[in-house]
Amino acid sequence: MHIRLLCPAILLALSGAAMAQSAPPSETAPPSAPAVAPGDRPSDYLRAAQSALAVGHDGQAEEALEMAQTRMLDRSVPLGQTDRPSDNPTVGQISQAMQALAAHDRLTGMQAIQQALASAVAQGQ
Repeated sequence: MHIRLLCPAILLALSGAAMAQSAPPSETAPPSAPAVAPGDRPSDYLRAAQSALAVGHDGQAEEALEMAQTRMLDRSVPLGQTDRPSDNPTVGQISQAMQALAAHDRLTGMQAIQQALASAVAQGQ
């Protein structure tokens, strides 16, 4: 009796495993880096983030935003004041864009990127 009950369960499990093996592999490769040279300006990284987000490459957009923010944080400060956070509004706008993307809010992310880009360009960055 036990063999009759197990056979359908085993057949079902084996058929599921066979179907999983024949299914096409999913796209799980990490996103490629943004197409920006290492010495480029923050505005170049923001444009790359904007372009990546526009075509649905959220991971690539986040990476470009991180690079843009790092570039914006490069600054000269007096000795003894290195612990003071940046008060640059572009840094905050980039943070808002990253938070929006983390929350899967692409519209707010795109708006924050546009604001950050305008701010960076106005600063000559």
